[in-house]
Amino acid sequence: MKEYREEDIILKNVRHIHMIGIGGSGMCPLAEILHSKGYVITGSDNNESDPLKKVRRFATVHLGHDAANIEGAELIIYSAAIFRDNVELVAAREKGIPTMERSHALGALTRMFDNVVGVCGTHGKTTTTSLITQILIQNDFKPNAVIGGKLPLVNHYGVVGDSETMVVESCEFVDTFLQLSEDVAVLLNIDNDHLDYFKTMDNMVSSFHKFVSKARIVFVNGDDERSMVAVQGIDGQVITFGHNPDDDYRFENLKPGKFGYEYDVYFRDEKLAEVRMSIPGKHNAYNGLAAFAVCHNMGVPIEGIVSSISDFHGATRRFEFIGDYGFMLADDYGHHPTEIKATLQAAKELDYERVICVFQPFTYSRTKMLLNDFADALSVADEVILTPIMGSREVNTFNIYSEDLLALLDNAVLLPDFETIEKYLFEHYGKGDLVITMGCGDIYKVCRMISENH
Repeated sequence: MKEYREEDIILKNVRHIHMIGIGGSGMCPLAEILHSKGYVITGSDNNESDPLKKVRRFATVHLGHDAANIEGAELIIYSAAIFRDNVELVAAREKGIPTMERSHALGALTRMFDNVVGVCGTHGKTTTTSLITQILIQNDFKPNAVIGGKLPLVNHYGVVGDSETMVVESCEFVDTFLQLSEDVAVLLNIDNDHLDYFKTMDNMVSSFHKFVSKARIVFVNGDDERSMVAVQGIDGQVITFGHNPDDDYRFENLKPGKFGYEYDVYFRDEKLAEVRMSIPGKHNAYNGLAAFAVCHNMGVPIEGIVSSISDFHGATRRFEFIGDYGFMLADDYGHHPTEIKATLQAAKELDYERVICVFQPFTYSRTKMLLNDFADALSVADEVILTPIMGSREVNTFNIYSEDLLALLDNAVLLPDFETIEKYLFEHYGKGDLVITMGCGDIYKVCRMISENH
């Protein structure tokens, strides 16, 4: 039974919603699903974007923020990136119009659906959410979805479907996932990220425990020790997936294929299928198995699941191949040492002579805290190109610099900007080389520059 909150009452009693930052990748699918529920949507944003073009099909959108933009609105939903002194937020408070941060609004939206699948975990959320969504779409289950990355199948960050199923990427950052009300939880793994907020791993495991405690069914990585601790004592049904003999869904005969791992899927003692993945890495074998387990439990035909998994070539910026420019160029969102190491190890299994990683460290706190782990992960690559640290929301009170990471690496260079990196790549690499840009900041712009200029 879902526990209803104050946000739900507000959402139930309004019709016109104004969304500040509506063009963001997280706001756009939220706006689309709200519109499908009958709400009148208006919004504002500072920048043009592809999501903004999609929103304009059904909503009045203002470019730039102005108090006049909220005229007639009964509720204001705003992106977490919006500052409290935003003129539209200030005007809303002065007029007594309720305001709701995006994660709270998304939480209220999950309580409008009967079958919400929440995918959580430190690594693999976007890939697994995308996989589940693609399987459900291609097998005519008509899901709704909110994804943290772009799903190539629909070229978008979300889906509006004609069903009671909603698939939601559920992020643990500052406990935002605790706003959601999921019926089915998928727990992929728990690793040492966001410790500037959680402080200890025990606190982090406790938050994941709170998240999965709300679900009636929990699919959990039976091979991940912390995840198994997090599901202890919950009331919902626990279904494990992984490689251990005791896992409910497990893969056997795991072997690398041409584009990704191949394996047999067993449910307890019964062999269900042979799966061929089209995204590399053992970590993605786990993501694929998690998606298989969820969709099989929902009643999707096995042959449909297998076909969709094979047809899935990754979400945008998740080991995404960009093109051949003399060297092969790929892009990846990995920004935590575990993700980086998994991706680079997967790259090393492919048929390339050298793997070169162009890495942009993100936030001073994470770089300082995990410095040696970053060095260990990046050392999997044959060569490393570093950028200066992207501080994002932080000030460098940690006295940490990319030079500190450089000092721990062999065969690495630090380059000052993207233009220099672009030039360096064409001067040093060619046939047989795989270059991967990595990070959750704006390092993807290197790939964009190369694809536009060459």
